[in-house]
Amino acid sequence: MDLALLRTFVTVHRAGSFTRAAALLGLSQPAVTSQIRTLERQLGRPLFLRQARGVTPTTIGDELAHKAAPHLDALVEITEAGLDDESSLRTLHLAGPPEFTAERALPALTELTGEDGQGFALRASFGNAEEVLEGLAAGHHDLAICTARPRGSLLTATALCDEEHVLVAAPRWAEQLGSGKPRRKGARVLENVPVVEVHESLPFVSRYWASVFDSLPAAPGTVIVPDLRAVLACVVAGAGLAVLPRYLCASAMAHGEVVALHEPAVPPLRTYFLVVRTGTLAMPHIARAHDWLLRAAGNWC
Repeated sequence: MDLALLRTFVTVHRAGSFTRAAALLGLSQPAVTSQIRTLERQLGRPLFLRQARGVTPTTIGDELAHKAAPHLDALVEITEAGLDDESSLRTLHLAGPPEFTAERALPALTELTGEDGQGFALRASFGNAEEVLEGLAAGHHDLAICTARPRGSLLTATALCDEEHVLVAAPRWAEQLGSGKPRRKGARVLENVPVVEVHESLPFVSRYWASVFDSLPAAPGTVIVPDLRAVLACVVAGAGLAVLPRYLCASAMAHGEVVALHEPAVPPLRTYFLVVRTGTLAMPHIARAHDWLLRAAGNWC
């Protein structure tokens, strides 16, 4: 059986679509369709059920993928690693949200880059969940951090950690509101405080309001800047309130630059996932980075 046909088959099985598999393989969609039909003729059985959106594997298709995928992944590992143990340093391509990647993931991973004989070069890029997952699926990244769990079998996600969100503002706003007012009177007392956010849709504030106050924020964003570190700087300068990850504003809170306007009994949380293309954890440099981040995350909560 032609290994190229098996590789195409496994890619389609994981992608759930001829179109996405073609993009991953660098082939045209008709070429992928032709290869799958050739393999089906050789086996004498259909491997996929064609649907309006993508394909669904048949029982035979699932069985073949289960048997073939691990061996193909092992061959890819051998091919990419090379036959010479003294080959050049491997490069790990990491993608994730800018703030979390910069503050958490990169400092942890740089501890691995210089290890004698086992280190790797590191390249990082930033993006939102949709962007990093699309880049990972297309092979542009080896490892992705995002707040959305991907669907399907092409990508494999592992929960990395939870971040706690805190409602903060400069001390003068807290003094103006009065101690304990948000706890006693709810979101209504915050309506006249300017809002600092990363997007016009107020994703952090809206999530906090829905979770804690069971309502939507009444005020629009006064300052919109697409980086949580810049949001924090604006809040420190007195621009208004914001909802920020505790790890990001903990130092500013400790120094009195910002204060928590409200401390709910159950604070809102957001989960981060560590995502790889299915099968690539067979590659040592990806597996080491993956395991290292999971261990480091135990100290981040």
